[in-house]
Amino acid sequence: MMLQTLWFVLWGLLWAVYFMLDGFDFGAGMLHPFIGKTDMERRQIINSLGPVWDGNEVWLVTAGGATFAAFPTTYAYMFSWFYTPLLIILFGLIIRGVSFEFRGKAESDKWKKTWDFLISLSSFVPPFLFGVAFGNIFQGLLLDGYGYFGTTFDLLNPYGLLTGAVFVVFFITHGALWIGLKTDGRVSERAVSLMPYLVPLLAFAVVMFLIATFFSTPLFGNFFKMPILFLLPAVCALGIVYVYFIYKKSLFQAFLASCAAVLTFIFTGVAGLYPNLLPSKINPMYSITAFNSSSSDYTLMIMTVVVLIFIPIVIAYQIWTYYIFRHPVKPEDVTDPDVETY
Repeated sequence: MMLQTLWFVLWGLLWAVYFMLDGFDFGAGMLHPFIGKTDMERRQIINSLGPVWDGNEVWLVTAGGATFAAFPTTYAYMFSWFYTPLLIILFGLIIRGVSFEFRGKAESDKWKKTWDFLISLSSFVPPFLFGVAFGNIFQGLLLDGYGYFGTTFDLLNPYGLLTGAVFVVFFITHGALWIGLKTDGRVSERAVSLMPYLVPLLAFAVVMFLIATFFSTPLFGNFFKMPILFLLPAVCALGIVYVYFIYKKSLFQAFLASCAAVLTFIFTGVAGLYPNLLPSKINPMYSITAFNSSSSDYTLMIMTVVVLIFIPIVIAYQIWTYYIFRHPVKPEDVTDPDVETY
């Protein structure tokens, strides 16, 4: 039972880290055709993502792999019941990766604008659908003894759509901070100029989400049993407020505060779910939990050892990558023939 609880926490942590890291490049991808007014400015934004975006998606593979290995029943049901939205997310991620690589393969203005549009669209679709999926998990699914009997359109309910919208606003704000921090000149200035509008919008969206969560889901049940869990939404709120008051003085601190806000926002939902992974809104006895869908204790023990060895290596590698590419991308960087650009 202890191992199942440990892996439930690790499962939530892996998803939270994924959204924290891939969130800013989703946001930057959505914004880049609007903040970048010229081809050079758009290349500045894309090149700020170039060294890190594919490394960020390693955490998606890790989160999916952890779900498969630790909770195989959950993984099987999730990919059966959510097949259509997950397939759309997969296509979105594929198109996004292809767009980054193909954009710079021709000098045609129409060619580049097409791939710019696809980068923006494929940066919007996955986070929105991830939000819709998690929103439906938070409020519970139409599960009975025979499985999920809803349709894909049943997932597009008001609470699911609200959660998807919150994910998008969160990531756009996160991405604007990244652009402001990791580019130079007019591109950075335009990204920073969005903060007075994005941060209040994000605060409003999160408040609406928390109110809707209180009335539409059972998530806060765990919070009332363990009041210390209220620290999670409190840190999220403080992170958003801190972003608003610090971004003019330090974009680096604002970005770190945004990272903390994303992490605690995701963990607010995960903490409320425990021990459910796919809860039933019909009857709790039909819910898929960390206990009735987990692998054997032996498997979980082996996985724990593997995580203790390899996750620190992955983290060290990513820290090294971010350190090597720590300097902002300047306009002259994308015109230097010795520098790979997109």
